[in-house]
Amino acid sequence: MSAIIIDGQGVAARLRQRITVFTDGLRQQAVQPGLAVVLVGNDPASQLYVRNKTRRAQEVGIRHFDHHLPAATSSAELLALIGKLNAQTDVHGILVQLPLPAHMQSAAVLAAIDPAKDVDGFHPVNAGQLALGQPTTLPCTPMGCIALIREVLPDLAGLRALVIGRSNIVGKPMAQLLLQQDCTVTIAHSRSRELPALCGEAEILVAAIGRARAIAGAWIRPGAVVIDVGSNRIVDANGAATSVGDVEFATARERARAITPVPGGVGPMTIAGLLLNTANAAARACLGPTTQLLNAYERG
Repeated sequence: MSAIIIDGQGVAARLRQRITVFTDGLRQQAVQPGLAVVLVGNDPASQLYVRNKTRRAQEVGIRHFDHHLPAATSSAELLALIGKLNAQTDVHGILVQLPLPAHMQSAAVLAAIDPAKDVDGFHPVNAGQLALGQPTTLPCTPMGCIALIREVLPDLAGLRALVIGRSNIVGKPMAQLLLQQDCTVTIAHSRSRELPALCGEAEILVAAIGRARAIAGAWIRPGAVVIDVGSNRIVDANGAATSVGDVEFATARERARAITPVPGGVGPMTIAGLLLNTANAAARACLGPTTQLLNAYERG
């Protein structure tokens, strides 16, 4: 029996509807959420991502401030811009689109963002609070993954979860969020031994290694929930390009209970998570730290 296809587009649309209602309520209290998006260079994929993010921001009632800088921009110039955005009171969230040009140090740039305006959840302060289980801004992609898992499994307590990938952007925070959901979590990576056996034990599998179809469908435990974070561009013999995930989808679909497609799975949730974080940052900044915030995991 084929797996349920978890509709990331649909889940993200419902979340955006809730964000719209939330931002409408903020405007009634004279609060207009503002998101500053900084793009350095002319990478086509990054330009597309930024256009999608700003379009969705406008749709849910978030004002956006776009800053497109030349690829030759110096690190000092970028840091100066971030300093100005940190001080700008109508900017509640700052997003620096990655990857940055090779002459820039991403870690230093991300650390320069005010943690309260770090709507990606990448700042060391926010990463540390997540590791300690303290309230913080959650990274958008892992937060979206949990929301998708809970579409199928409302209660994750005690389930065995495998995260394949150990990046600071997805793998590590994903493991932290699964722990917060009371899962028993294993992290695998490029040097992990017996990966097929680890996959065969996982009731929840999150693939985030960035290698096309690296996880064989035959490795998937029957009845598992599979979240494929990968988005890899491949070109067939005829020169046609397509996007595929890190999981061998067709075979995995015949074994899993539920699986996310690529595209249309995790990607839309990442953008929705960014919007949610921006709306919440505006609420905290303007209405105080105890104000009621929007929860990404609520159904509806």
